[in-house]
Amino acid sequence: MTPATSQPTTNATEPLLDVRNLVVEYPVGRSVHRAVDDVSFRIAKGKTLAVVGESGCGKSTIAKALVRLLRPTSGQILVDGTDIAQLSEKQLRPMRSRIQMVFQDPYGSLDPHLSAADIVAEPLSLKGVRSKAERHREAARLIDLVGLPESALDRRPAEFSGGQRQRIGIARALASEPALLICDEATSALDVSVQAQVLALLAELQRATNVTC
Repeated sequence: MTPATSQPTTNATEPLLDVRNLVVEYPVGRSVHRAVDDVSFRIAKGKTLAVVGESGCGKSTIAKALVRLLRPTSGQILVDGTDIAQLSEKQLRPMRSRIQMVFQDPYGSLDPHLSAADIVAEPLSLKGVRSKAERHREAARLIDLVGLPESALDRRPAEFSGGQRQRIGIARALASEPALLICDEATSALDVSVQAQVLALLAELQRATNVTC
């Protein structure tokens, strides 16, 4: 099926993300299933784009392709002019910190054995921040940024509500200082009132950091 897409913008500003004729196919027995069929869209820096469609139409597949959790069958995914669609994992590694994802399931996307501080600090370690004290300070700043109290730092995911867990997921994504934040139905598993809070938080963070969503 073909998911709903936006039309290319006419903004003269060079887009941060430019997706061209994206196709993603999965093998099914001896044939293939085309989950994403010739999708194109563009989005400028600091802006938000929503891809809307019915369940199973390919939205999550697009999201996974954009962060290269899967490799597209064909098409281009240009991030600041660099096509990441067919890069090898080694070539892609320097780009990883610039593109982060907030997952749909706030319950399954966090390591249950780690504290909130350790979850948020993990990307900092991958970025080469060796000082444990520095990682903890930055984790505390991000936890505060997403509206959680300092007491949350030492608690584990099971001690939080769904909305709070999603805030931790957002803080973890922001730890890499990404230019592009991909949200895969980041509020669908939450109560309606909590959905509104998380969406308002994302809008506030976008104003503060100019991240593209």
